[in-house]
Amino acid sequence: MLFQDTALIYGRYLRQSLRSRFALLFGVLMPLLYLLFFGPLLTGLPLGGHGSSWQVLVPGLLLQLGLFGASFAGFAIIIEKSHGVVERMRVTPVSRLALLLGRVLRDATVFVFQAVLLVLAALVMGLRAPLPGVLIGFAFVALLTVSLASLSYALAMKVGTPQEFGPAINAMTMPMMLLSGLMLPMTLGPTWLDVLSHFVPFRYLVDAVRDAYVGSYATAHMLYGGLVALAFTALAVTVGTRVFRTAGA
Repeated sequence: MLFQDTALIYGRYLRQSLRSRFALLFGVLMPLLYLLFFGPLLTGLPLGGHGSSWQVLVPGLLLQLGLFGASFAGFAIIIEKSHGVVERMRVTPVSRLALLLGRVLRDATVFVFQAVLLVLAALVMGLRAPLPGVLIGFAFVALLTVSLASLSYALAMKVGTPQEFGPAINAMTMPMMLLSGLMLPMTLGPTWLDVLSHFVPFRYLVDAVRDAYVGSYATAHMLYGGLVALAFTALAVTVGTRVFRTAGA
């Protein structure tokens, strides 16, 4: 029943996304702009890591796509709440976990598709990375999307208006972006900033994907990144499911 319910919810929201093709394409616009206008500035610069500047920048842009896209996914729940859609779904026998999983799996599908477009554009501009590393990067984008979208939906179920939701999400995403080394490795900064960044779980995902893009798979970064991603996803889905069971619409 859980599988059937999840497939039902997933199909409903995926069809909605496919009807909005502009949203699919414009969702990848910001990382593409970074790729086009920021990437060439880094060419040839010593970035304190292995591989080319593209192998440093592109993994960060992939995770930036998941970070900002999934974090703001909760806006859709706020709109549905105002129209009574969430309340009608919650009185059906559909599993509460399926109500969450169907949504977040749709989000993961959309952002992995956008990540593929971003990598294709990066290949044209000069990125060279092993195929297994690229696929690992997509897996991390999917896990990050599932975890952050789950928390975003949970928060949206708790707040009443977009005016409350937007500032709360900005307050959480900006420190994650600045302290995770998305654009440049944190090792380039002062020691205190590098140490502080290790308290941001997102940092471990960025380091893991960068290792994957240079073909280094059996590293501590890959181990820590994988463990953090799986643990964060499990925790976020648990929190999201509990909120869907208890929060009022």
